[in-house]
Amino acid sequence: MKNMADVVEALVDGGKASAGPPLGPALGPKGVKINEVIAAINEKTKAFAGMKVPIKIIIADDKKFEIKVGTPPVSALIKGELGLASGSSNTRTTKVGNLTIDQIKKIAAMKEGDLLGATVKARVLEVAGNCVCVGVTVDGKEPKVFQKDVKAGMYDKVLK
Repeated sequence: MKNMADVVEALVDGGKASAGPPLGPALGPKGVKINEVIAAINEKTKAFAGMKVPIKIIIADDKKFEIKVGTPPVSALIKGELGLASGSSNTRTTKVGNLTIDQIKKIAAMKEGDLLGATVKARVLEVAGNCVCVGVTVDGKEPKVFQKDVKAGMYDKVLK
């Protein structure tokens, strides 16, 4: 795909993109087959159902297109994993959910390419940091306590 002509970026509902705004009006003038683009987007984003997903559509001069799918923010993945509509309004006093070790590992794996950590342990620590902002505990503990325990090696066997 040389001579890239256009790039369209949008935030879509995972697996439920439509030809309406924001995609239709942005793609219309580009001369691509909108329904083909929408079908490809929905196929690539279906794993993120119920979440907003950043996408980038790269349209070449010959009207062929390539879709790059970003991943939702970590906070959205945490809320999605726990089935929460929103985070806590007061994260210090009100907890809205608890992630298990398996759930936090799953989120860390989903965001692997976007997180800075080089190991599973480091990425889990990053996700746990986001739990503070959402008002979610990890393995029944405050996220900062969980992080200290991870750093102390208490979870080394399950975070390999």
